[in-house]
Amino acid sequence: MNDSIIGSAEAVRQNPAVNQQEQNRRTPAQAQESFKNALNDAITQVNNRQIESNEMTSKLASGEVENLHEVMVAAEKASVTLQTTVEVRNKALEAYQEVMRMQV
Repeated sequence: MNDSIIGSAEAVRQNPAVNQQEQNRRTPAQAQESFKNALNDAITQVNNRQIESNEMTSKLASGEVENLHEVMVAAEKASVTLQTTVEVRNKALEAYQEVMRMQV
């Protein structure tokens, strides 16, 4: 009897629909922590791109890197990720302002 219970519990864990339902049952604190971690990871990634771009530019100026193409690609990647981050922030701010305008 225990084996059938364990087997059915394993089937529930492997079922994507059930996993989605379990994720929907997260507490607000868990959802907030998950969002915080995702946001922190994204900002860290943007920062790393900026640091990489600055390092590549410094190396180009000092003559350590001769390939201008690589430096420009790193700079553009940093620029695009920063612009994307700013746009996501703007959309989140707009959504927040819209929610605050709602009448209860």
